[in-house]
Amino acid sequence: MPHPTSDDQQKALYDEACKTVLSEKGIAAHILKECVEEYKDISVEDIVHKYIQGKPEISKVMIQDETVLTKIRTEQTEDSSEKEGTIFFDVRFTALVPDEDDKFIELIINFEAQNDFHPGYPLLKRGIYYCSRMISSQHGTVFMKSDYGKIKKVYSIWICTTPTLEQEYSITRYKMTEENLLGQVKAPKKNYDLLDVVMVCLGQKKYTELTGLLRLLNMALLDKLNGSEKRRIMATEFNIEITPELEKGVDDMCNLSAGIEKKGIAEGENRLSKLIAHLLKIGRNDEIKAATESEKLRKELYKKYGIA
Repeated sequence: MPHPTSDDQQKALYDEACKTVLSEKGIAAHILKECVEEYKDISVEDIVHKYIQGKPEISKVMIQDETVLTKIRTEQTEDSSEKEGTIFFDVRFTALVPDEDDKFIELIINFEAQNDFHPGYPLLKRGIYYCSRMISSQHGTVFMKSDYGKIKKVYSIWICTTPTLEQEYSITRYKMTEENLLGQVKAPKKNYDLLDVVMVCLGQKKYTELTGLLRLLNMALLDKLNGSEKRRIMATEFNIEITPELEKGVDDMCNLSAGIEKKGIAEGENRLSKLIAHLLKIGRNDEIKAATESEKLRKELYKKYGIA
């Protein structure tokens, strides 16, 4: 198995910094307010101080294999199976919410930061799989034997930084609903409304062109502002407490992002230079101008001529 390169390590550190930012209660509360219907009438301040339970975990705590009888009851952030390998949830935590009887129910929440919108499979199906694992792993932790009435609702919320143009600046929820094919049966919603996947798609606009959650996340994760300016906006515009962890996460993300971008630009320029030299050599001068203007064509030519 190949050793990770410095580039891999830098990207891994960037991913960890991004997870740290998303796991901060002040940021998480804004996401819950916008994406989780149970919080639509609850203030962000109350979500932070009353409803998010403990500190959201970042890829740390392990769930035992589901064939193991003894299980750990915790805010689990890792799901392990001998057949499937180990899957880490980026951010995972529990949160309380008042129900219709003024009692409290507990939700299990997962955030995923995703910078590859086309990883070779439908991202939405992966979100549904994550929800399914969060439900199935409750057996032996939340409920025993056949006491399925205790199953808690789960949310998997995906923050996508590089969606397609059609999906930029959108927030879409996928959930279970009741549909009467014959008759007028009405089951209690709490008995089937048990999993939601939410896709939050950002883009390359400046945060000043956006509003609400998209404005916050675009500014925090994508805009080319320095760390102190991002923290100032979080505090003054979104009333987010700047904890030491959030301060470090924002600074690390900004510094690592600048390094990754600089290296990517240099590598892109070097690759384009190789392509132009090759086109000159084989007399395809007509393709040079088109290649410099079209990223799509460049990718096709890189593949066609085997330029790494």
